[in-house]
Amino acid sequence: MTLSDEAKERLADVVELQPTKNAELQERWDMESGSEVHQYLENELGEYYFRDDNSLIRATAEAADLVDVEPGVETVDDEGPPSRVRVPKLHAQIVDVLAAPDEESESVVSVLHKLRDAFDVDPSTDEVRSGLQSLRRKGVVEVEYRTVPTFRLAVSRDDLEVAVSE
Repeated sequence: MTLSDEAKERLADVVELQPTKNAELQERWDMESGSEVHQYLENELGEYYFRDDNSLIRATAEAADLVDVEPGVETVDDEGPPSRVRVPKLHAQIVDVLAAPDEESESVVSVLHKLRDAFDVDPSTDEVRSGLQSLRRKGVVEVEYRTVPTFRLAVSRDDLEVAVSE
């Protein structure tokens, strides 16, 4: 299957963001709905992606070879936490301010305030929540359910390399 330039760029996004969801790709690709993303994946990239046991979108090994992009998550071994992640700038900032693995987990609002103080940014609570959930899917963040979901790093900052994607 020969891919158009647009399809190759979008396949690179899948490789970079994996594991990901329709909503993340919808935002990246500026599409109207998750259904539109699903249709694009099926029609244009069908042989280059799959859904894992948690219904998250992942690229095939062939897809990663086809595009010159490093996968979004790399681990030292298949069992442990990630050693390297490639994430958008806001997600990297979240990693910088989020409670460490040995600290008490914190709410989305707490992370939002820390981001504002540390980086002079003003993301919405939904953007912070989405970033935390994306990092959770990548194995970088763990969630603890108290009155509200709270978050902390699942891996030490010293053991994690964070690369910012464009």
